[in-house]
This record gives sequence, structure tokens and C-alpha cells, in this order.
Amino acid sequence: MEQQNFNTIVTEFVLVGLTQNRKLQYFLFVVFFIVYMTTWVGNFTIIVAVITDHQLHTPMYFLLANLAFLDVSDSSVNARKVLSGLLFQCNIISFNECLLQMFFFHFIGAAMTFCLVMMAVDRYVAIYKPLQYLTIMNRGVCVGLGSLAWLGGFAHSFVQIELILQLPFCGPNVLDNFYCDVPQIIKLACTDTYLIELLMVFNSGLLLIIVFIFLLTSNTVILVKIRTHVMEGKHKSLATCGTQITVVSLIFIPGIFIYVRPFRKFPMEKLVSVLYTLITPMLNPMIYTLRNAEMKKSIRRLIRRMLLPGRKREA
Repeated sequence: MEQQNFNTIVTEFVLVGLTQNRKLQYFLFVVFFIVYMTTWVGNFTIIVAVITDHQLHTPMYFLLANLAFLDVSDSSVNARKVLSGLLFQCNIISFNECLLQMFFFHFIGAAMTFCLVMMAVDRYVAIYKPLQYLTIMNRGVCVGLGSLAWLGGFAHSFVQIELILQLPFCGPNVLDNFYCDVPQIIKLACTDTYLIELLMVFNSGLLLIIVFIFLLTSNTVILVKIRTHVMEGKHKSLATCGTQITVVSLIFIPGIFIYVRPFRKFPMEKLVSVLYTLITPMLNPMIYTLRNAEMKKSIRRLIRRMLLPGRKREA
């Protein structure tokens, strides 16, 4: 009987979703649709502002625009499937589509993680080497750092998918989630997954912990430097570091909750997944724009140019 089961190859998965209550599904669709549109508008506004405003053509805003693009991409990987599932009850996903969803989700998520590391490096150089800042963080270095973030994300996700492809799937095929992710997929494998789980925790969980500690430490070091030595632009630098710590906490704490622990079901798992996949990409642009005076001024100039194209650009 066991041999017959192994000959049955899973070709699709059934997503349980967030709820089976039809009225609640419609309500969640409206909420998540607003969240998704807000994510697009907020992050796209940051990208356009950085591209069109010459005053923002600096390394910090180049990396911020890269992070905004990653936020939009990260949200788009899962949001469309979630929205279609809530509205049309489309809860079937093919095996290949599931793998692609996981690949891009971890690819973009890891690239975002490394991008935050690059932003911390940028702030460190700006505070500790202010006179050499533009020389050190030149265009070539910024492009190289951005490329490394994307390459690191690709390598991380490639390893994840390669490990999953080694597993046999012969049923059941019901995923207790609203999107495909590694912890739920591994539970459906028709073999002992203890070693694979350890490798996944090492690849995702340990990476998140190390980067989280590095970012908290680096921002703490920068804050100490600002408070004790830096006088000019002190308020601006403190706001930037505060923003970084807030964004880092929003991204890493839910991620650590999901990927560091053994792959067992927890009551709050879906709620944390909603925060991690849908809410955080919407909050990031709000946090950066509300805490950054230059970005707020640039967005106001952008809106004026859009509404009053014939008027002379504000100085």
C-alpha cells in the first residue's frame, strides 16, 4: 500500500485559506485589496520621487528606491492569489505554480534582507566617514551593493527550492495556509523530513537571526555615535536610524517567528503570515516618508508637478 502511495504524484495543492465564512471572505477581500493598492501607490511614489527629483540622487535614496521596488514585488507574489481566493474561492494551485510562488517569495524576501544590510552600511559610512562618503558610496558601489542583494536573494531561494525538489509528494495535498510556503509544503512530503527541516531552519531562520542581530547592533553603534559626537544634521540622522530600526523589526520579528522554530503548527501562524506578507510592505513606505523630511518635500513637489504641470518647478 505504501508503494502505491509513492507512485501517486501530487500535481496540485488545495489552499485552505484564511476562513471558510463567505461574508468574512468578502470583507477580507476589500481590506486586503485596499492594503495591496496602498502598497503599490506608496512604494511606486517613492520610486518615482527618487528617479525624478535630482535632490534625491544620493546613495541612501537609491537603496531606498530599491527597497520600495522589492516591497511591491514581495507583496505582489502572494497578494493576487490571496485576493482571487477570497473573491472567487479559487483555492487550487498547481505544483509548479506553487514552487514558483515559493521561489519568488523567498528570492525577493532575501534580497530585501540584504538590501537592509546595504542601507545599514550606507548609514555607517555616512556617520563615520562623512567627508569621504560620496567617494566611498559612489554610483558603481551602489549598483554593486544592489546587485549583491539580488544575487544573495537568488542564491538563498535556489537552495530552498532545490531541497524541496528532493522530496516525494504522494498525498495529501491540502495546505493549511493562504499561500505556498516552505513549512506547510514540507509537512506534506511522503518521507522523513527531519534533516530537511534542519537545513531549512539553517538557511532561513539562522540567516534572519544573524542579519537581525547585525542590523540592531549596527544601528545601535550609529545611534551612540550620533548622540555623542555628531552635531550637524543630528535630528535627521536620529530619524533615519529610528526608521531603520522600525522597518527591521517589522520585517524580521514575524519572519523569525515563522522560520526559526521547528515546522509545527501554531495558532497565530496565519495572522503573523498576513502581517509578514501583506501589511509590512504597505507600512514600509509610510514609515520612511513620515520620518523623512526630504522625502516628504520631494513627494509634495511630485504631486504639484502632476497636478500643475505648467507651473515652474519648486526650488
